[in-house]
Amino acid sequence: MDAHTHAHFAAYDLDRVEILARAKTAGVAMINVGTGLKTSEEAIKLAEENDSLWATIGLHPIHVSESHDDKSEGTGSEAEEFVYEKYLNLAKHQKVVAIGECGLDYFRIEDKDLDIKNKQKEIFLEQIKLAKEVNKPLMIHCRSAFPDLIQLLKENKSELNLTPGITHFFAGTPAEAKELLDLGFYFTFGGVITFVRDYDEVINLVPPDHIMSETDAPYVTPVPYRGKRNEPAYVVEVVKKLAELKKVSVETMAEQIWANAEKIFGIKNPA
Repeated sequence: MDAHTHAHFAAYDLDRVEILARAKTAGVAMINVGTGLKTSEEAIKLAEENDSLWATIGLHPIHVSESHDDKSEGTGSEAEEFVYEKYLNLAKHQKVVAIGECGLDYFRIEDKDLDIKNKQKEIFLEQIKLAKEVNKPLMIHCRSAFPDLIQLLKENKSELNLTPGITHFFAGTPAEAKELLDLGFYFTFGGVITFVRDYDEVINLVPPDHIMSETDAPYVTPVPYRGKRNEPAYVVEVVKKLAELKKVSVETMAEQIWANAEKIFGIKNPA
């Protein structure tokens, strides 16, 4: 299971059929994650066309203000407004299983840029509200902002669903992981865990029934494919590393990840 990927991004426009075929051959189902209105619509369209694909819809925090132009994403650098009714309409689609990629990202923001930080918080709260309305989990992105994210989640705990969501590509501290676990959150880990040891302590801390695998493709390609564009089929390498760190078989780890995905997303393994 690739619980967070972007197979609908422009990076795959020339060979999307092939990368989906490789994922299918590898037995990989996936959650395609929207980062704005356009990519959310594209994620749904791709999910409609494939039994083993689902979608999320949401506005990524970097897109609430003018941002760097990511050619892999194919959306440009302009700021996007969060129009609640438009996202609500998308969120009701039967193939949509979560709200996001939403959250906070201070990585390219200076400390003095309070207006941008406040705008990110405002739009994140709107997406928490949306998740509550449609009773679907959050797909959270957080970079260089965990203290603010956790504070905001605690202050709005009553607005979270019983199964509140997933912190994707978790890169916080063990203490921050514990606080998110206490709030009921799940975690995805990706290709970076195959080539650095910085995540081992957190992975050992998080119980198996709160872990899922991801690629975040086309980014952060795992070993042994470093230097190539990432793709969903490569999530197999992430599952192998998670199994090694958790000291279980790859089959046991894969089964646990699927059980977690079924619980949080309400989906069934098509295999």
